Amino acid sequence: MGERFMNRIDSKKNPTVKAIKKLTTPAGRKKANQYLLESWHLVGEALQHLPTTQINLILATDQQLLQHQAALHDKNVTVISNEVAKELGATSTPQGIFAVVNIPKQRQFPQSLQGAWLLLDDVQDPGNIGTMVRTADAAGFTGVIFGDGTASQYNDKVLRAMQGSQFHLQLFRTDLLPLVKRLHQQNFPVFGTALDPNAQNYCDVQPISDFALVMGNEGNGMQPELLRQTTNNLYIPITGQAESLNVAVAAAILMFQLHQT
Repeated sequence: MGERFMNRIDSKKNPTVKAIKKLTTPAGRKKANQYLLESWHLVGEALQHLPTTQINLILATDQQLLQHQAALHDKNVTVISNEVAKELGATSTPQGIFAVVNIPKQRQFPQSLQGAWLLLDDVQDPGNIGTMVRTADAAGFTGVIFGDGTASQYNDKVLRAMQGSQFHLQLFRTDLLPLVKRLHQQNFPVFGTALDPNAQNYCDVQPISDFALVMGNEGNGMQPELLRQTTNNLYIPITGQAESLNVAVAAAILMFQLHQT
């Protein structure tokens, strides 16, 4: 096994470490066209679901290498020191295993949608985005579409919150307004979300298999132009004292209500 793990990096000043560290920034990801995964859960999911050519580099501490040697025995792994792991890690207690992954070209957007889809309109909090993607996976959705203004799916906090669900769904990024207009023309149901007197109580909507659900910005909600293009706009009744729900919580309630199987 030793011959497979020839490369070793012990210093956080190593040029490779400095280059990988840049992947934690939007500019660095864009320039390199790569992103960084951290934790065995995410690296293991990537190894299971991504083509080998898409995974550029795996880095692991001696402890992680020993712990996951069965899965990594035939992989080209660069061994790193705990110091390097702390430098690359996004948390105070890094797990010591990383993968540098090439960002793929976006697959061709389908002419028509089938199944349940979550559309994110200018949602900016990475934790909310990742949680909603993970919930969409749990609720049996087909995919998630990131609209303009929505944080990147390659943001490290988004990646941590998605917990590998991005590998189970179709993910796209596009301008939502022309998409929703096209879906409206195709008679594909699109549900918006709004605190509006004309909105419908979500409990009164019958579950269906093919539809899109749009969740809006944390502070401002959906764009007014989008709200005018939807099939129906929904609200969740609040019986307590809270003014509103967190967008990820609201999305979870709606996804499981609308897409019961």
